[in-house]
Amino acid sequence: MCLAVPGRVLDIGEKDGTRMATVDFGGVHKEVCLEYLPDLQVGEYAIVHVGFALQRLDEESARQTLALFEELGMLQEEFGDPWEQAAAQAGADSPWPFADGPSADGPSAGEVAASRQARTEGGRL
Repeated sequence: MCLAVPGRVLDIGEKDGTRMATVDFGGVHKEVCLEYLPDLQVGEYAIVHVGFALQRLDEESARQTLALFEELGMLQEEFGDPWEQAAAQAGADSPWPFADGPSADGPSAGEVAASRQARTEGGRL
């Protein structure tokens, strides 16, 4: 499912001539295009769909919606790791597809988690 999710603008810049922002979606940071809302400012909230800010939203409505999405597990569905989601649906205790974990020359689970956290904080997820 693809949702329109409220997020808070953290910073604004330009990328290849396009006005872009880093937006916080309940702890997940993503890069978002602001071309449809050219006057959106840092600290404001917007509804975002497929990487585009579409409509300005007041803070209280945004917080209520994010809380509801979190309660329903929709934020994890929208922004979570697809490997972890598949493992959870399969009933596995580990996000790895094999019971014995990653191969000897692959990354450890801790390294994968640290990499995922770094990507999330860098806004690339």
